[in-house]
Amino acid sequence: MMGGLAIGQAAAYADVTVKTVRHYHRLGLVDEPRRDSSGYRRYGSDELLRLVQVRTLATAGVPLAEIGELLDADAGRFTAAIADVERRLNDRITDLIARRDTLHRLADGDRALLPDRACAVLDRMRDLGFDAEYVAGQREGLVLARALLPGGFDGFLTQLELRLDDAGYVELTKRSWEAEGWDQDDPRIEELAIATADLYLANPSLMGDPDIMRAWIDASTKYALINTHGEVQAPISTRLTALTEARLRAAGVPVPRE
Repeated sequence: MMGGLAIGQAAAYADVTVKTVRHYHRLGLVDEPRRDSSGYRRYGSDELLRLVQVRTLATAGVPLAEIGELLDADAGRFTAAIADVERRLNDRITDLIARRDTLHRLADGDRALLPDRACAVLDRMRDLGFDAEYVAGQREGLVLARALLPGGFDGFLTQLELRLDDAGYVELTKRSWEAEGWDQDDPRIEELAIATADLYLANPSLMGDPDIMRAWIDASTKYALINTHGEVQAPISTRLTALTEARLRAAGVPVPRE
């Protein structure tokens, strides 16, 4: 250590780069040593120790803006500050784990935006033979429903689960999707809407929890956003929904209005 170390040597011993050492100098974390008679700065053991301390704390996750005060603190303040840094690191770790889990779910498109229970509903639709485009549209509707009315989402899923257990509902829904290939004036469209409404009237449980329905009535604008989603791609289905709901309202069922 006679004569001290050049900046490159000090950086290597402290396991940092020369650029990092100079950055520490600019931040005031490490004092710049005096120049020797040749005009070079020479790092002694004190500067090297400080470099190692700063690098160790920075590597542990302590923000550079806090390191100077931390190194100059007494034992009690140092311990409290380290505990605070640890708490913040744990929070970051929790957040990073959540982000990693989201990335894993991205491998399965449904599970990136929906909980497992909703994904199970979509899987059930596929198992029941629903058209892939219909299932894709239902997935988008579920994503919207969860975002727009999170408090009623579980009830909405319960309603779908009950409907998928009903063979009549499954058959009518498949026919409704097939109707996309019909002419706009095909009389079967109104007949299908009547049959669907009559199914609901004969089986009120298929309409879901009345509290959820009231929640949608109170959020009619949100309901309309979901109800008309995909109208361009499936105009017949949108019309069928409107005709079915009109018949239900006529029968005294409180259905949200768009």
